[in-house]
Amino acid sequence: MSKSDDFYNKLIGQLESTNTWPNYYLFKFIIKSESNSLDLIKIIFSDLKPDLNVKSSKNNKYSSISIKVFMNSPLDIINKYKEIGEKIPDVISL
Repeated sequence: MSKSDDFYNKLIGQLESTNTWPNYYLFKFIIKSESNSLDLIKIIFSDLKPDLNVKSSKNNKYSSISIKVFMNSPLDIINKYKEIGEKIPDVISL
């Protein structure tokens, strides 16, 4: 089992033990401001009617993105993280 599999399994356990589902979940990412990553993230979450908040760093090199969406289960959250990781390899998930 890879480190990422271990991470996702641990996250699923934490999400199942601390929340009831379906429920809202807050995704957080950091991206380079001069990339098209924000547009891609908006597309990936568009079907979930996201509440999206973007803040630029002091030097405008990076942007912090918070996305609050209604998710059906911890597995749906993990799948969304994996989709982001596959489509936007330079994104940092928090």
